[in-house]
Amino acid sequence: MTQNKTYAGNGKIWTIGTILKWTQEYFSAKGIDSPRLDAEVLLSYLLGKERIYLYVHFDEPLQENELIKFRELVKKRAARIPVAYLTGQKEFMGMPFKVNRHVLVPRPETELLVECAIERLPSEQTAVFADIGTGSGAIAISLVKLRKNLHGYAVDISAEAIAAAQENAGILHVEDKIEFLQGDLLQPLRDIPDREPLAAIVANPPYIPLADMDTLEPEVRAYEPADALTDGADGLNFYRRLLEESKELLVADGFLACEIGIKQAASVKKIAAENAWGKIEILKDLAGIERVVVLWKQK
Repeated sequence: MTQNKTYAGNGKIWTIGTILKWTQEYFSAKGIDSPRLDAEVLLSYLLGKERIYLYVHFDEPLQENELIKFRELVKKRAARIPVAYLTGQKEFMGMPFKVNRHVLVPRPETELLVECAIERLPSEQTAVFADIGTGSGAIAISLVKLRKNLHGYAVDISAEAIAAAQENAGILHVEDKIEFLQGDLLQPLRDIPDREPLAAIVANPPYIPLADMDTLEPEVRAYEPADALTDGADGLNFYRRLLEESKELLVADGFLACEIGIKQAASVKKIAAENAWGKIEILKDLAGIERVVVLWKQK
């Protein structure tokens, strides 16, 4: 075995298998929720390989420079920097999205919002929707990628988020199907002259009550953008605004679909009733949590 296959002069051979085992144990001791998965994702990222490669080449020794770089990643993850920010990407709806600290990391539960919109939007004729608070662009890009008849507006108040979403649209070759608008909530849509009514508005707004921010995991609380997590109040301010202002932008049989936080469904339904929305649907995620509310303009 050549010397450059050993780590930093200690004489020990570190294979893919041994470094994964060591990292899993280290992450567990640091309170990381998914120690094995995180170790595999970081090592496969460093090596530029798929995760299956780690199992097929379990006994392959790592070079000294690889170990040094990997342990730097491990150190950062132990400090609770999210894996997605370390690798610069996160999978959503089976597609890779680039992420950075200006946007939220896309989460599996948000896929329910995309799926419910897909099921309810027209399937044949061209339809236009708006994604409010687009962040990385995961929702809007997924919709136009999965349904060829859709075109969308992606709105965010953050210029950095718009830049990230535009980059992802380019990588996934849908930049011609989405118009990106910077501004506050629905105002950029109102500023478009002769804009046709929307078939749907979708949103994953900041819904965490300010009082709950300290209870979040360190990865979220310390590193993800706070203004994309909370409204600085009770977590319902963006629903109040969306439910008051959205109907005028929708076609007669259009709908507004929003992700909601735990135990917020009743409050959002109350706001909907106050604003005379029609039919209301509440969808649960795989954990049985009420996760998406769909509000129809008509009964």
